[in-house]
Amino acid sequence: MTEASRSVLLVSGDEIARYGFGDGHPFGTDRHEAFMRELHNCGMDGRVLRASARPATREELEWFHAPAYVDLVRERSATGHGYLDAGDTPAFRGVYEAASSVVGGTLTAVEAVMTGKARRAFIPIAGLHHAAPERAAGFCVFNDCGVAVHYLRQRHQLQRIAYVDIDAHHGDGVFYAFEDDPDLLFADLHEDGRYLYPGTGHANETGAGQARGTKLNLPLPPGADDDEYHQAWARVEEYLLAGRPEFILLQCGADSLAGDPITHLRFSEAAHAHAAARLCAIADQLGHGRVVAMGGGGYNRRNLARAWTRVVESFLDNEEQLETAHREAS
Repeated sequence: MTEASRSVLLVSGDEIARYGFGDGHPFGTDRHEAFMRELHNCGMDGRVLRASARPATREELEWFHAPAYVDLVRERSATGHGYLDAGDTPAFRGVYEAASSVVGGTLTAVEAVMTGKARRAFIPIAGLHHAAPERAAGFCVFNDCGVAVHYLRQRHQLQRIAYVDIDAHHGDGVFYAFEDDPDLLFADLHEDGRYLYPGTGHANETGAGQARGTKLNLPLPPGADDDEYHQAWARVEEYLLAGRPEFILLQCGADSLAGDPITHLRFSEAAHAHAAARLCAIADQLGHGRVVAMGGGGYNRRNLARAWTRVVESFLDNEEQLETAHREAS
């Protein structure tokens, strides 16, 4: 392994692969394997550090979620009956443990970056950005993104954290939980809510209270491709450089790629590679280099496998460029 490889962590394994729903549900448990197979075929699985997810503690879950909701998930996890929302997110036996491991996996990635064990990290089954403090939503049981923000603040005393989202669906669970928090930088590039669940994320939603004007929602029309992505992405970079976050979280849902069965954007995998590379460059420019990416949505298996592999590839390429520059300077 090169020094660059030792700087990129992949959190994967059975603990998070179990998070998914049966009976032909779009979010099936085969998504993890689809990505890992592509990563292996591209020769990248041996170039990264590896870690398994741990279960999140009850305390960690309750940094974001209401105790009564955590109890509900635990109860329905034991029986495997019913839904955790209005009908998108069914309970199954062990859902509490699987969803808790997704949160714990994201926290494992965050902790590795914060302690210097890695500079970039990726976790494929994560980025469950629809879950709200008191309910599940849109295939998302616990909101690992929101818990990660609180973890960085509680355990590492960071305040200014950036959440960047290129999933086709608006990250409403994160947005509304931090809508009045001026220190949570929020940049979300998504399909216009007039055409796609959850129907939110309009351009005029810029924050509330003391945070009004501090959030960036960038809705795109159905059929928007890489050209529209790049136009919107330029605004994300300007926003992040002005905001100077201390840590960057990327939700890189692959349902924004052309051919997804439940969305209408038409990005290519190059958009995901570009987002990952540019966030690394921005984090380096800001002096800390901290980037954690979470897989998010994506229901065309080839699309998610390719998009997420390109994210990992961008992380590795960026680290190799840094290593080369350091070697030449010394």
